[in-house]
Amino acid sequence: MVATAAAHTAAPATIAGGETLFVDASLLVLNKPAGLLAVPGRGADKQDCLSARVQALYPDALVVHRLDMATSGLMLMARGASMQRALSRLFETRQIDKTYDAVVDGWLPVDTAWQTIDAPIWADWAARPLRRVDPRGQASQTRWRCVEQLDGGLPASRVELQALTGRSHQLRVHLQNMGHPILGDALYAPPDTAARAPRLLLHARNLALVHPLTGAALRFHAPAAF
Repeated sequence: MVATAAAHTAAPATIAGGETLFVDASLLVLNKPAGLLAVPGRGADKQDCLSARVQALYPDALVVHRLDMATSGLMLMARGASMQRALSRLFETRQIDKTYDAVVDGWLPVDTAWQTIDAPIWADWAARPLRRVDPRGQASQTRWRCVEQLDGGLPASRVELQALTGRSHQLRVHLQNMGHPILGDALYAPPDTAARAPRLLLHARNLALVHPLTGAALRFHAPAAF
């Protein structure tokens, strides 16, 4: 983790199953493990989640954005409703930078230049929770670039991703639609591609923002475990 501001007003409390990278009176930054819900789901068996664990220690903590259960990495929470509104505005106006790492099926050309996927995403209500690219859907944009071609017996590529919009499953749907689903994706990859990894190989690696109250530049880095 790297932060360019004084990181803590006090030593951060330990969150079971997750890592607290930053906490002050306004916000928290956490590193969510794969397999843990970000927010509660439906049913008594889906109440354990990162946000609930955080709120047990910081009762004023509120969700600003989410990560899929299968996705690991950096997640931001606000402390109090006014800060939740401020951080939500930063997301809406694209003033928070997030970069993801993923490993996808097939070889893509390595290139330092970013490319953009502009493809609307539609909720497939007949096959919930699946979503798909469909002209009736919400406008959705993802930036991507390939940083490495991998050869572990079958072709794969490591890519960096930035979600310019925040649709559910956006990165997974866009990569599937490109013909390069993420390894380990039990929802959107063919069974043989899903079986190539023990988990979804998608991780929120970098998070950068300007602190809404102090004006300090905050930058966080949590490397992927794959």
